[in-house]
Amino acid sequence: MAALRRKFGEDYQVVNTNRATTFSAPVKKKRQRFVDKNGRCNVQHGNLGGETSRYLSDLFTTLVDLKWRWNLLIFILTYTIAWLVMASMWWIIAYIRGDLNHGHDSSYTPCVANVYNFPSAFLFFIETEATIGYGYRYITEKCPEGIILFLFQSLLGSIVDAFLIGCMFIKMSQPKKRAETLMFSQDAVISQRDGKLCLMFRVGNLRNSHMVSAQIRCKLIKSRQTPEGEFLPLDQCELDVGFGTGADQLFLVSPLTICHEINPKSPFFDLSQRSLMNEQFEIVVILEGIVETTGEESFPANTFSSLYPFHSYPALTASFLHSSHSQSKCKFLY
Repeated sequence: MAALRRKFGEDYQVVNTNRATTFSAPVKKKRQRFVDKNGRCNVQHGNLGGETSRYLSDLFTTLVDLKWRWNLLIFILTYTIAWLVMASMWWIIAYIRGDLNHGHDSSYTPCVANVYNFPSAFLFFIETEATIGYGYRYITEKCPEGIILFLFQSLLGSIVDAFLIGCMFIKMSQPKKRAETLMFSQDAVISQRDGKLCLMFRVGNLRNSHMVSAQIRCKLIKSRQTPEGEFLPLDQCELDVGFGTGADQLFLVSPLTICHEINPKSPFFDLSQRSLMNEQFEIVVILEGIVETTGEESFPANTFSSLYPFHSYPALTASFLHSSHSQSKCKFLY
C-alpha cells in the first residue's frame, strides 16, 4: 500500500488504476495562472479611465482592501496630522490673543489656562481628545472662539475614530486567513469511480470548527471561438460537481473527494488523453461557507492548471483514512 503523505505537496505520488506501477506525476512547465493556488486573482485592469476617482469614491472599501502595512501607515499618519493641525489651531488662538506672553501671570485670564507654547497646546489637545482631563489645562469662559474650536474638535475626532477604527475592525474580522486551514489537493486526476470516468480532487478542513453550509463550485476557464468567429480568451464554463444530487453540499469533518463526472455534458468529454495534457485551461474551485466561530462568510479558492488522465491518488485506491483506536478518533493523513 502506498504511503499517505502528511499533507499535499510536490512529493505526492500518483498510481495508475491497475496499481501495477507507482510513479511520480509528470513535471509540467509552470505557466502564469489566472488564479493562484492561494486563491488570489492575477488580474490587472487597464485603460479604464478615471480609475483613481472610482476607487476614491468608495474610500472605505478601498482602505479595507489595502495591505496591512498601508492601513497601519494611513492610520498613524491620519491621527498624527490631525493632532498636529488641531494643536496648531489652539496655539494660534493663544498667539493671537496674546496668551503666550502671560503664561505665568496669575491675574490674567487666558483662553486656555496653562497654555503658553506649542508643546503645552499639543498636550491640551491630547488631554481633551483622549478625554483624559488632568484638570491642569482647561478652557475659560472668556474665549468664545475656543469653545467653537472645541466643538469642531469633538465632531472631527468622532468622525475620524469611527472611520479608521471601523476600517481596522472590519479588516481584522475578515475570514481570509480561514482559507489557510482549508487544504486542496496539489493536483487533479481523472480516473474511474463507480464505473464512470471522473475528474477528482480532494479538500479537507484542518480545524475542529466546522464550515457551516459549505458548498463547492468549479469553473473551467479556457479560450474558445464561437461559431460566429468571436474569440473569447477567458470563457468560463461551469463544471457539475453534484448540483442536482446535492453532492456539492459538503460536511467537512473529514477530507472529501470531489468528483465531476465526464459525461456528454462535460466540456472534457471530447478531449483525448493527449489533448488533456496539452490543452491550455484552468479549473477554479470555490468553496463557499460560513465560519462557525465568527459567522463570517468565507470564499477560499484553489486552481488546477493541469490534469493527469487515467491515474488516481493512492488514498483513493488504497487507504484514505487511518484509524487511531488509542484515542478513539479518526486520524486523517494528507
